[in-house]
Amino acid sequence: MTTTIVRAACPHDCPDTCALLVTVKDGVATEVRGDPEHPPTSGVLCTKVSRYTERTYHKDRLLHPLRRTGKKGEGKFERISWEEAIAEIAQRLSSIALRDPQAILPYSYAGTMGMVQGESMAGRFFNRLGASQLERTICSSAGSAGYRYTVGARIGTDLEQVNGAKLILIWGGNPIASNLHFWTRVQAAKRNGARLIAIDPYRSLTAEKCHQHIALLPGTDAALALGMMHVLVAEDLLDHDYIARHTLGFEQLKQRVAEWTPQRTAEVCGISAAEVLELAREYGRTALAGEGAMIRANYGLQRVRGGGMASRNVACLPALVGAWRHASGGIQMSTSDTFPKDNAALGRPDLAVRHGAPARIINMSTIGDDLLKPASAAFGPKVEAVIVYNANPVAVAPESAKVVEGFAREDLFTVVLEHFQTDTADYADIVLPATTQLEHVDVHATYGHIYMMANNAAIAPLGESKPNTEIFRLLAAAMGFDEDCFKDSDDDIAAVAFRRDHPRSAGYDWDALKEKGWQRLNMPAAPFADGGFATPSGKCEFYSAQMKAAGLDPLPDYIAPYESVASNPQLGAKYPLAMISPPARNFLNSSFVNVQSLRDTEGEPHLDMHPLDAAARGIGAEDMVRIFNDRGSMQARVRVTDKARPGLVVGLSIWWKKFAADGKNANEVTSQRLTDMGNAPTFYDVLVQVEKLAADEPADASRAAAAAAAAA
Repeated sequence: MTTTIVRAACPHDCPDTCALLVTVKDGVATEVRGDPEHPPTSGVLCTKVSRYTERTYHKDRLLHPLRRTGKKGEGKFERISWEEAIAEIAQRLSSIALRDPQAILPYSYAGTMGMVQGESMAGRFFNRLGASQLERTICSSAGSAGYRYTVGARIGTDLEQVNGAKLILIWGGNPIASNLHFWTRVQAAKRNGARLIAIDPYRSLTAEKCHQHIALLPGTDAALALGMMHVLVAEDLLDHDYIARHTLGFEQLKQRVAEWTPQRTAEVCGISAAEVLELAREYGRTALAGEGAMIRANYGLQRVRGGGMASRNVACLPALVGAWRHASGGIQMSTSDTFPKDNAALGRPDLAVRHGAPARIINMSTIGDDLLKPASAAFGPKVEAVIVYNANPVAVAPESAKVVEGFAREDLFTVVLEHFQTDTADYADIVLPATTQLEHVDVHATYGHIYMMANNAAIAPLGESKPNTEIFRLLAAAMGFDEDCFKDSDDDIAAVAFRRDHPRSAGYDWDALKEKGWQRLNMPAAPFADGGFATPSGKCEFYSAQMKAAGLDPLPDYIAPYESVASNPQLGAKYPLAMISPPARNFLNSSFVNVQSLRDTEGEPHLDMHPLDAAARGIGAEDMVRIFNDRGSMQARVRVTDKARPGLVVGLSIWWKKFAADGKNANEVTSQRLTDMGNAPTFYDVLVQVEKLAADEPADASRAAAAAAAAA
């Protein structure tokens, strides 16, 4: 028996991007474990990825191309050959492209975060085709926009410095579930005397283990940051030297935050004025004492109408108190822009030039509306074909009833590249089996640490599965695209992923990275200790001329949610409960939901509800309920708990619909409205009502499981 250890990287949408060691015996992957030598991973994997072989060798893996035989949504298919599949897809796309290639739409996101299997060969294909461009906004674009206006780039505190912090604000995130290796370092800091404060409407697993939990109302994070700034200014808890040398617009900011007294802030946020005062004082005093005051701002706070502004406001705080001076201070929202990626070499946007005017842009977060729009001068051609890869929009896109209606169109040609028969695959005309991370080559940047990561193929592709890159090479050849870039191998693509001429990735060498598995970027311990922000002024911009030019308020502000009892009393009278749907611990977006052991651990769709709200509706623990608003409804089993503050219900997500009691999930009630900046979805800006199911209504989760088994 031949045993080898292959260096790989976790591909999933998680800031940790772990370094993996894959044990392969006679061509079969038998174990996936964390690399103990990789500093961020330190040999530890989450429960999901530690079971990666279970996912790779899952009995329901798609191993052959399939063609639909039933109605859309039924999930009935017949096996066909790759030659038949590629020929049919090329013929259909070519026919549509003759009328208008912009009637063809790619739909993808972070099913893999790899730079090769993500938007490299796929980007080249759709650029050459002249298809509509997809605006990829579904996760972080609002927060990214607000952060960039303020700091200039998504660069922040290094994960490896967190151990030295003395105060850590975990704002809008649950790292125990979604950022394990950050949480490991938080625990080390706690043992060294750090104080931990969670800011979150919901008492998550993380909040339960912090010294303090501030349970503000959803969508009010911007107001809390303004209130903190008010206290910092009023009590002179400021680093005047840092402000003078490295910030822009302090005098204007000072006037703006004067309006945000602790009392006003408390009223808006649904907390006490004392919490506002104590939080600001502790933050300011820690930083001014020269100790690490660190903020981990996650994406939960930006999934509301004013999400971009909320992220901007929070990003202002470190510069006011000089927290950037300390390596373990500052803020981390993402480290993505630390990486000098060569996106032009990867996706070749220059290929689209031959098509004249810029391609139409369709926002992935409004796919429900856009699939239902007719052709018009304003919209352009009706969408006639969608190619889905690295995504599951029927499960994850907002206002799901419209998404389903769009994908159910008989005149919409849909191709899905997948590992499993997801909710979206059920609506496909052609399903193509894709390889998993253990079966292909890739290279990764990250958004939670600063290591370039290599993924080597550990095993041969299972069945007839192919890497995304090979699928798009085949399609390009079938459609007569003869540019040399379509002949590049996966290794050729990986070799140009990072800029060799950039000081952070100087001398980037793909062969060396493959052998080692990972390589740290050249970055200082404290990136903004001496300023050097990536804004137009080179300073942290409290006042942003860029925002003014974009028609936005150039100063930090508060933008109330679309849907809250306070901001929309009429809607609140009808639907008085705010709802958020943060990630379930055992799933990753909609990935891993079909892994039986993980789904068994998660149980079934639940709704956490405060005892006061449950009692007012005659709802008891373990009752089945209907959660609804004007957009739709879903069913879940209630857990009566004070983890959810009064007026808030929490449905940990995101479930495949076919595994839910009523074939629905939380996105039945979410909205396609977009954020203030970044054109992002407002998943946590939702009002609902909850009612107990009548005794004669179906509430048996096994019914959905049986239906899913029948579909498979």
